[in-house]
Amino acid sequence: MKILTVIGARPQFIKASVVSAAIKNTVGLNEEIIHTGQHFDANMSNIFFDQLGIPKPHYQLDINSGSHGSMTGRMLEAIEKICLESKPDRLMVYGDTNSTLAGALAAAKLHIPVAHIEAGLRSFNMRMPEEINRILTDQVSDILFCPTETAVKNLKNEGFDQKPIRVLNVGDVMQDSSMFFAERAVKGETLKAVPESNFIVATLHRAENTDDPMRLKAIVNALNYIHKNILPVVLPLHPRTQKVVKSLGLELEMLVLQPVGYLEMIWLLKHCNAVVSDSGGVQKEAFFFKKPCITMRDQTEWVELIENGVNILAGADTQNIINSTQAMLNKPIEDPFNLYGGGKASQNIANVLAGI
Repeated sequence: MKILTVIGARPQFIKASVVSAAIKNTVGLNEEIIHTGQHFDANMSNIFFDQLGIPKPHYQLDINSGSHGSMTGRMLEAIEKICLESKPDRLMVYGDTNSTLAGALAAAKLHIPVAHIEAGLRSFNMRMPEEINRILTDQVSDILFCPTETAVKNLKNEGFDQKPIRVLNVGDVMQDSSMFFAERAVKGETLKAVPESNFIVATLHRAENTDDPMRLKAIVNALNYIHKNILPVVLPLHPRTQKVVKSLGLELEMLVLQPVGYLEMIWLLKHCNAVVSDSGGVQKEAFFFKKPCITMRDQTEWVELIENGVNILAGADTQNIINSTQAMLNKPIEDPFNLYGGGKASQNIANVLAGI
């Protein structure tokens, strides 16, 4: 079976590293990779191929600027052309980016079956472009690889159990990659200013926060307070967010880093005391490394983390973020219910594809 895989953003590189390895080691499967170029900064793209040993893409599109509609449209057109030339048996996409939706739509319109990894996730916030992307991608896929039982239930509630498609809980490929790369995690020159322990790692990039001046100001105030009064805050910051912060005249009174590579991020997660984030993936990674997480969002796709008390939604309220951090800081984190599959998701996916 010839599989054409579309990736374009940082988390997709990480997932592809373990899934591609499983596909390569499974008889009967052959994979070609399209890199849309959605993340184009060298620190946010090339470094992942170099560090993680992902095969170099067969196709490089370099589509990385413009509005959501413009980017998605250009990607769709380019991926459609590749599909016509490559003639894959199946197209595979990850997550909820513009690259994900473009790949799924291009294949579906050509009647090429689509497999969606991380299917069924819902934040129930239609203001998030990611929510629109994941819902539409699920609708045109014929195999939905879900990371959790919650995701399976979401799809059942939307009527997917009445459709002629496969909905499978295979586990979460992010746990696979976290476990695989944990031993290779390095501090490196980028993190030389970071203490060996007793710090909080933060991430801040979600559009719902960075595009809303009031939310962003509240979050910055909270992180500044935490850094001064609770524990030092280490914040790897994307250039886009840094530009917005500067334009608003906000001061980041914490340890701000340039974007870090995946192995450096794993090092931070292994050595920190807690995580304060608005990222989807980092919420799970905190859990994989048994660290409490304070999520600066109003909703999360990973409701099982909230239900099990290892993650807390603090929104963008300054005092709520501070109080939540104080409450969660020394909380022991366990995984008695094996929420994300225990690191076997990639091979489960490869086995299903090989059996088609």
